[in-house]
Order: sequence, then C-alpha cells, then structure tokens
Amino acid sequence: MKRKTTLGMVITLCLPAVGFAQADSTTSMEMKNMHQSNHAAMHVQGMDMQGMQKSPPAKGVASTSYKATGTVKAADPAAGSVTLAHGPVRALNWPAMTMTFLVKEKALFNKLVVGKPVNVEFVSQGGKYVVTAVN
Repeated sequence: MKRKTTLGMVITLCLPAVGFAQADSTTSMEMKNMHQSNHAAMHVQGMDMQGMQKSPPAKGVASTSYKATGTVKAADPAAGSVTLAHGPVRALNWPAMTMTFLVKEKALFNKLVVGKPVNVEFVSQGGKYVVTAVN
C-alpha cells in the first residue's frame, strides 16, 4: 500500500511539471515563429532598396559606368592610380570622400593633374574601382 501511495504522489507531482514544460515549449515555438516572421518582414519593410548597388556583372558582361566630379589630390602613373576628392556618387549611394582609383590607360594621366578639377567615369572591376575616362 505504501508503494502505491508513493507512486501516486510522484505521478501527481510530476503531471503539472509536464504540463508546464509542454506549455513552455509551445510558447517558445510560437515566439520563435513570430520572431522569424517579424525578422523577415523587417528586412523587406525597413530597408531602402533604392540606393543598393547591384552585384558586379559576370565576366564578359559589360559593367556599369559611374560618374564623379572631383579634384585630383595625387597621381601615380607608375602605380597606375589616382587619388580624387570627389563629390557624392548617387548611383552607388556614396557620400563625398577622398579615395584612390586605379587608372585603366596611362594616357589618361595627361588629364589627371594634381590640384585640377575633373569629371571621371569609372567602373567596378574585381572589387576595385577603375577610371575609364576623364573629361
């Protein structure tokens, strides 16, 4: 008799704990689903997609050309690079800044005079930005 009473008490005491555990897991699952759906919605609704840069084109495909207006800060024909203090480039969502570009052709250095204002066209190639034209 003592054994039946002990077993009954154990079962009686454990049942509420099982119920709570089940309620907690259901609540956790509901919370997880709610978090995931809100997280997905946040990525779409909270993001300004207008200024996002597209992935670079595949090899053999013409790349997009961008334009910038700025002042030549340094030119290094031996390294094939030019440093420009340029204004915003809206197509790439860039603010005004000073940065170094590679230069596609050595002949372009004739127009890249330190201290002079320039208009340049450039492309993205392999993660680098390359000046392709100077006006």
